[in-house]
Amino acid sequence: MKGGMAPAAAAVPLATNATAADPYLSVLPSWIPLWIVHVVESLIVLLVAWGASKLVIRLFGRRLAQRFERPSLTRTAIRGIRTSFFVAAMVVVLNIWGLALGDIALSVTVFSAVVGVILAPIVGSVISGLFLLADQPYEIGDMIQLDESGKRGYVEDITLRYTKIFTLDNTFLVIPNGTIRERDVYNFSAEDPRTRLSVEVLVTYESDVPEAQRRIEQAAREVEGVIEGGPSIRVGASRYQAAPDCLVSRFADSGVLLNLRFWVRTPYHIPTVRSTVQENVWAAIEEIDAEFAYPHSHLFFDETSGDLDVRQFGGGDGSGRPQVRSNRPRSGGPFEDGG
Repeated sequence: MKGGMAPAAAAVPLATNATAADPYLSVLPSWIPLWIVHVVESLIVLLVAWGASKLVIRLFGRRLAQRFERPSLTRTAIRGIRTSFFVAAMVVVLNIWGLALGDIALSVTVFSAVVGVILAPIVGSVISGLFLLADQPYEIGDMIQLDESGKRGYVEDITLRYTKIFTLDNTFLVIPNGTIRERDVYNFSAEDPRTRLSVEVLVTYESDVPEAQRRIEQAAREVEGVIEGGPSIRVGASRYQAAPDCLVSRFADSGVLLNLRFWVRTPYHIPTVRSTVQENVWAAIEEIDAEFAYPHSHLFFDETSGDLDVRQFGGGDGSGRPQVRSNRPRSGGPFEDGG
């Protein structure tokens, strides 16, 4: 057409493009905005993803638990299934709003490059979580203790980012996996929950030490939770006596130091068992010809100490305090009478 006029057919209305992209929009009232339609579509996709993930977990969750045999791996696999459904749903939602898969990949690449430094600790925790799941230093339900803080509690959950511990003080302790891998962790529940404890008892040299040893061992055996006897307990290549035994540790300044060693069946009530054992040991020592030793201090005077006046109202200064009269010769000074 002359005059440079564009053909009329080249102008395509926006509504026609939207209808071509979403054919079902032709059946909706024209007064409904397009963004509301996209919001509804996004909600439907997310609900479908949520329902599908729950259905798959319900169908295959038991099989996963039987296959992995570890609660931490089972929970991680279930979280992975749920996350994969929602990631797929988010891709569909972004596509609904006009972002193609190539645009999404480019945006993710740029975003990762920008915030890579910020996400580095999170990525490190995730990698540490993978190592924790592979190395199996502890499992959900185990009682562990952190060496630095002395906190003791039960492992409540293990994720790829953190470990949640339910402490004995009825508090939650959440530790990033990157941090907990650098700590010394004592596991009281792994392999064999039996734990050996020791209590030191100091008796005087005048005590009947053999009888004290026998009664102390008997006092420990009477406590509920203490292993009374039986086959020896194997720890690595060594074997230890299962029954309580009381050995002479050393000859101290104030008496003979005895070391009572005993095993408890479970590590969950260690303070209570230890306290009960010590109460029984106290009662056993009181019943026999033995006595607890403790440091004594003896004060004595010799020929260089002077005389101590212990009269009730002694003292020439009128203070009523005992006065010490020294027999030592005093060195003369410029203000002292030599006589």
